[in-house]
Amino acid sequence: MEERIGIACGACDTFAPIGASWCPGCGQSLWAGSASGDAAASVALDGSTAETPAAAFVVAEGDLTKGPEATEPPHSVAAPVANPQEESVEQSRFYICRECSSPVPPGHKFCGACGTTVPDDALERKVEYFGTMQAPGKARLILIRGTDGADGLSYLLQGTEHVAGRTDAQIPFPNDAWISPRHANFIYRGDKLVVRDEGSLNGVYVRVRGQAQVQPGEQFLCGEQVFRIDLTPKDSSGPEPDQTYFYSSPKRPSAFRVVQVLRGGTDGMLHTARESAVQIGREDNEMNFPDDIFMSGRHARIDQNGDGSFTLHDLGSRNGTYVRIHGERELAHGDYLFIGQQLLRVEQTN
Repeated sequence: MEERIGIACGACDTFAPIGASWCPGCGQSLWAGSASGDAAASVALDGSTAETPAAAFVVAEGDLTKGPEATEPPHSVAAPVANPQEESVEQSRFYICRECSSPVPPGHKFCGACGTTVPDDALERKVEYFGTMQAPGKARLILIRGTDGADGLSYLLQGTEHVAGRTDAQIPFPNDAWISPRHANFIYRGDKLVVRDEGSLNGVYVRVRGQAQVQPGEQFLCGEQVFRIDLTPKDSSGPEPDQTYFYSSPKRPSAFRVVQVLRGGTDGMLHTARESAVQIGREDNEMNFPDDIFMSGRHARIDQNGDGSFTLHDLGSRNGTYVRIHGERELAHGDYLFIGQQLLRVEQTN
């Protein structure tokens, strides 16, 4: 046996002798040339110049004169015919050799120009899924799923308006009974995204970043509880016409109160501030809700300021404190908001 130089087909690895034009196994052309049939020149292992086949040079055992000549393709395999109109399209599907920048047809394991092995990732490359891209300056809403806080559906906001509601909406929540048919609208004011309450029954709540200024009559969320800030009614007590006073517990001076709002809109627990602040949480606060698993131990605090205004503080709670908007509110990247029982996060590109 004597070692000889031959050609390995780039498509099926079948061995063919030097000078063969077609693979004896699959009929694939073994020559990588131009559309006119000109073959590229390369240097053989012995230093001589030869035309470069569309496969790598290999060393094989055996007398080449005893092997098949294979100068013509098998009769059962039709030779491929180049179509000049499709050439530019076909080139986009070729792998480009990293060593010599020559195009390698799909399925070939070696570069026909220099014999370099095609990487496995190129051989196994699959078509990537192409979807809608998020345009710069536009936003999307991410629906937060369940109690694990994982990301759910994503809504791209690339139009002029995007209505969220129970029916007839671009962002539909048909199974949420706390969402109005036309609940909120996400629109752009220049390059700013704003959310507008469309007169919904239960409102739109945006998460407080640290603290927020609030007014008497405004509502906010802590855990699963809805609250309202009220001014303390003025003392209207006095004697009856016969100058007899109604007997009652002593009244303490107070500027405001925090009221729990129950389902259906009725008032629940009420706390009248003794000082200038009311703290809310699961335990050791002025208002405690030990059974609310979504509320932190020290969740939020309402402070009355010297000028009579009020500040709502989130005390680093895990699930956040949310304040109900009036009219419309500008949104920023990373904002969270509640619509009915749906929690959404805003993501905005630059």
